[in-house]
Amino acid sequence: MTFTDEMNFIEEGALGDNPGYPVVFGITFTPKVIGILVGFLGVAGAAYMALNLAMPAWEEFQSKQAKQTDLKTQIEQKKASIAQIDDVKAELAQAKRQNLQVLGLFANEKTLDTLLLDLNRVVEAGNNLLPANAVRSRLRKFEPTGQKTEVITDGSLGAAINGKLKRSSINIQVTGTYEQTQSILRNIERLQPLLLVKEYKSELNQEVEMIGNKPIRRIGPVGINSSFQLQALMPLNPEEVAAANKANAANAEGEAQPQQ
Repeated sequence: MTFTDEMNFIEEGALGDNPGYPVVFGITFTPKVIGILVGFLGVAGAAYMALNLAMPAWEEFQSKQAKQTDLKTQIEQKKASIAQIDDVKAELAQAKRQNLQVLGLFANEKTLDTLLLDLNRVVEAGNNLLPANAVRSRLRKFEPTGQKTEVITDGSLGAAINGKLKRSSINIQVTGTYEQTQSILRNIERLQPLLLVKEYKSELNQEVEMIGNKPIRRIGPVGINSSFQLQALMPLNPEEVAAANKANAANAEGEAQPQQ
């Protein structure tokens, strides 16, 4: 027997008879088995850490990311809202300016108080340039109607105006040539308050003016008498608007009730 054969015999005998590895439940824990167990335990530990540590952390991270995205969206929306608020404020300021400009076109108590003086100035504007015996324009009548102001409800200016404006009516009579009368009407349109000319009538002036016992002989175009009604339009104040709305609601309710 050679030395090599003897060593193999001793090694086989030693391993077969007394392996020296622990045995549990009939399983011999050889290095290979131990390696498998250690690998399995490593995989199981990694899975346990992934489930109990990594996954909650990942879910929390995802939640934080979603919250951050939501906050960014809210910030962008608020920025857009702020920009819209600025736009709305600018539009509101422009609407107020336009409203003041529109209101400035209407009459008011102050303009009505000076309307007689303004109208008389318009009528006699060109008389200073005329010869002494030429026909001169004159304001013959300025007579407010019995009711100082009335809320417009008759649809004369359109149904949309009903209950939103009021008017003051004044009966006017002027004398002058056709050209003078035409100029007077144009200049009335240029006055500050919004005035409407209604019920216009004209006829030749048959009146003969006298100086002492002698009639005045006029030269140039003959005069005409013109009569019309001026209607000054004014917006309602808040109290009048509330009263008009209440009256309209009552009228609508009365019309809606069935007749017996």
